[in-house]
Amino acid sequence: MEEFFAPANGIRLHCVAQGSADAPLMVFVHGFPEFWYCWHAQLEEFGKDYRAVAFDLRGHNLSDKPQGVEAYRIKPLLEDLRQLIEHLRAGREDKSCVLVAHDWGGAIAWTFAALYPQYVKKLVIINAPHTVPFARALAHDPAQQAASAYMNFFRMDKAERVLSENGFERLLKMFNATAGGQCALKDEDIPRYREAWSQPGALTCALNLYRASPLYPPTPDDPGAAALKLDPAALTVRVPTLVIWGEADTALGTVLLEGLDDLVPDLRIERIPGASHWVIHEQPRAVSAAMRRFLAA
Repeated sequence: MEEFFAPANGIRLHCVAQGSADAPLMVFVHGFPEFWYCWHAQLEEFGKDYRAVAFDLRGHNLSDKPQGVEAYRIKPLLEDLRQLIEHLRAGREDKSCVLVAHDWGGAIAWTFAALYPQYVKKLVIINAPHTVPFARALAHDPAQQAASAYMNFFRMDKAERVLSENGFERLLKMFNATAGGQCALKDEDIPRYREAWSQPGALTCALNLYRASPLYPPTPDDPGAAALKLDPAALTVRVPTLVIWGEADTALGTVLLEGLDDLVPDLRIERIPGASHWVIHEQPRAVSAAMRRFLAA
């Protein structure tokens, strides 16, 4: 694997790549509380016939860490991705890639594909809700409100202290939300995650994703996502899209798939029964196989 820093939007993004520089581009966007390494199985698989590139989101692991909540709003995150793709496709007429994303990365990728379809040949989303149904569920669906209650904790000032206690015990327990109650991370991977979370400022930057987002459940004194006025037409995704969904996700219910075809005209959904939110760790081969079928279509 090849490791490098890419300039984007005034910062440096830490990237890991596999595959020929001349091959078609595939870009992977991780979620919370992850970093590029969550895609190592896919880099190995798709590096065979793509230029497969996974990067650390701004503030995460080895990427630069702009200060302040404002730096983690959606606009700078989208511009990071746009400029990264431009950098990776420098000198080429075709700037498009296959864009693959999970969790928070998916939140970025959904909006990116809607606003910048010229950069996205095909979109693969793994257990990450489109903004419109997610906002609707956070505003009106009691089950999703309860499942997303952790988001309001992540917005609190004390979140860093609590999550970093006892060697990041609570962050590691997030990966236990699996069908069998086992940690979705392999034992040998846990030190890598602790090291990424221990980078100075990294945990605050990661939590700032939640603090900067208007998508969160209501509280007695804050309507949360219900205050948003979204234009579904502006967020319609018109590129071919595959959604892979672990159906045993305890944080994101399958209610979030309802009505998705109204927002994504060229949509394929592959459900993986028994798989949790962490399906890319639990069943990497099944994820890669679903991607292969979609890319071959």
